[in-house]
Amino acid sequence: MQEAHDFKFFRAGGVDQVLIRNGSDIAHIGELDQKLWVALACPTRGIEFDSGTLDLIDTDHDRRIRPPELIAACEWACAHLRDADELIDGGDGIALGSFRQPETDDFSLADEARHVLRLLRKEDANVITLDDIERRNDMLAAMRFNGDGIVTPETTTEEPVRRTLQRIMEAHGSVKDRNGRDGVDRARAEAFFAEAEAMRRWQAGEGSAACSGGHMLEAAEAVGAVREKVDDFFVRCRLAAYDFQAVPALNATPGTYEALATQALTLEDQRIAALPMARIAPGRTLPLRAGVNPAWDGALARLQQKAVVPLLGHAGEQADQLDEQAWTELQRRVESCRAWLAAKPASPLSNLDGAAIGALLATRDAVMALIDEDKEAEPHNARLRDLEKLLRLKRDLHRLLENFVSFKAFYSGKGAIFQAGTLYLDSRSCDLTVRVDDVKQHAALAGLARTCLAYCECRRGGERMNIVAAFTAGDVDYLFAGRNGVFYDRQGRDWDATITRLIENPTSVAQAFFSPYKKFVRMIEEQVARRAAAGDASAQGALGSLATSIATTGRTAAPAGAPAAPAATARLPGSRIDVGTVAALGVAMGSISAVLVALFSKFIDLGQWIPIAIAGMVLAISGPSMLIAWLKLRQRSLGPILDASGWAINGRMKINVRLGASLSKTARIPRQAMRVLRDPYAERGGVTGALAALALVAAVAVLAWRLDLLDRRLPPALQHTASPQGS
Repeated sequence: MQEAHDFKFFRAGGVDQVLIRNGSDIAHIGELDQKLWVALACPTRGIEFDSGTLDLIDTDHDRRIRPPELIAACEWACAHLRDADELIDGGDGIALGSFRQPETDDFSLADEARHVLRLLRKEDANVITLDDIERRNDMLAAMRFNGDGIVTPETTTEEPVRRTLQRIMEAHGSVKDRNGRDGVDRARAEAFFAEAEAMRRWQAGEGSAACSGGHMLEAAEAVGAVREKVDDFFVRCRLAAYDFQAVPALNATPGTYEALATQALTLEDQRIAALPMARIAPGRTLPLRAGVNPAWDGALARLQQKAVVPLLGHAGEQADQLDEQAWTELQRRVESCRAWLAAKPASPLSNLDGAAIGALLATRDAVMALIDEDKEAEPHNARLRDLEKLLRLKRDLHRLLENFVSFKAFYSGKGAIFQAGTLYLDSRSCDLTVRVDDVKQHAALAGLARTCLAYCECRRGGERMNIVAAFTAGDVDYLFAGRNGVFYDRQGRDWDATITRLIENPTSVAQAFFSPYKKFVRMIEEQVARRAAAGDASAQGALGSLATSIATTGRTAAPAGAPAAPAATARLPGSRIDVGTVAALGVAMGSISAVLVALFSKFIDLGQWIPIAIAGMVLAISGPSMLIAWLKLRQRSLGPILDASGWAINGRMKINVRLGASLSKTARIPRQAMRVLRDPYAERGGVTGALAALALVAAVAVLAWRLDLLDRRLPPALQHTASPQGS
């Protein structure tokens, strides 16, 4: 029984993760229980990783990497290297002696590497690099036969073959070869020649003799063009003969014409073509000239010229009409030819005659020979692709494992492949940024991460992309949609970034401590601002009404001889104050004062317990907010953010406070920097504020003294005692 491989694990993010130490770990990665993998799938686009390497691993080409594909890539790479530890070392070059020789005598990758180096005139080189493979691919693309199985019109010098290749591309489209030129592959060529062969068989069929001669073919086409409509006409006439009362219904009704009369009409209008061929009457013949539906007069004229006159021998007035018996005879005469036409293959080659079809088929062998000759180079190309795959895996496989099987690259601070760059905004930098395709869809799932997320639209010239940044440290008071910042991607390019959506969550317990007070102050500010705005609007309205009243009063002239009215004192609307209102306000203020005095008295009575009471009040206010923040910080996870981006995260991948502080760094002045603390524009209310605070404390102390609340703690000389007034 084979022993299980010994893996080593490290703990990060609340999850045990495998440590890829050597090539043996990579070779046995398939033995690792997939329940211990950090990720189970990742996309091949939208991450900071070479898409060429991912495409080679993605064998089913669905743009996703899953464990079976990654395991197969690890086993394949280890099988082609003498020492699997080279996958740990990385680098884009492999020494010729590092290739494992195959057990059979097949052409090995080492032989292919030497062949490539010889073609590049590097016979003395002992190492082949990825750059050498790319240069070889460029050489293949420029060759006449490069093994991709695609031939272009430029591949041949024979003009008939060139024309056939061009005709194939016109009929079935083209495909790009290695050099990016339009060409033809085997599937398109075989389909084209199959259609040409079908056209040749149809042209040589039994019905072709019936259509020999131009007049019979033209007659069959003319009859076929109007067959259904003429049959409809004669059936309607039979119904009219059966019951004369059906005649109005079988013809177009006045309502039909009224609907047409309100619109601009053309003879191509399908509503006109749907009307009867001619007016319906019992036993009527079909007119071919006058009194026919204008949408069909051209087709009927061709029927008369190409079929009625030459096949039935009608002339004069007899040729201007067609009865049902003659129509039946006409169909009988063209039936064999019409059946042959109906069997005509639907093909882009249907408009070609027999000579043109024969010319195309004559080049079939030459075209297929070109494709076969090009395909003969395919074995070399397959080995070249394998060589490129091995070089890419040597360079990238270890890094991919540390971003898939484990997240060592992320937790060690090296930069994970899902991290898009760094966002600078609101005096901090955010390193946990992920590219997003659909903001709305992403936010629906990423909100479960219990993390403060800011979705940003990034712009650089004509390029645009969306990212989501996790703010895991500092406050979030000034984060809102519309704020601008700068985003640096992993290539160092700078982008303009604007917040478009924000998912708010606490970033620390300390921030949650002050959150209730900030909300209370904000609520008071909003209420004061709302009341002030309402009062200002009311005052402005009152002044406007007063001004209007004054302006209009002077315009009204007093009647002649009427005594002058006594001058009235103008009143501002709402300026009258009721005595009851004053009394009510007094009672309310008195009640409030009594309550405040009672509370203050009880508070002073606590004595040495006052600090504990203050702490209790603070805890009662901030405690729930801090508890909620603590619970959310414990649940803060990376998983939902990546799951919403197309990953399949297997573990919870927690983001604790310490990790969050490393992902979002706030601004700090360097230790060696000098600071000039004198700010010429600083607020000068410091002394005034201190004096106001002292005055408030003094007023509270005097009030407590006046209420005899301090007598138990003051010496007799300072106690406030009421001196009785003797008589």
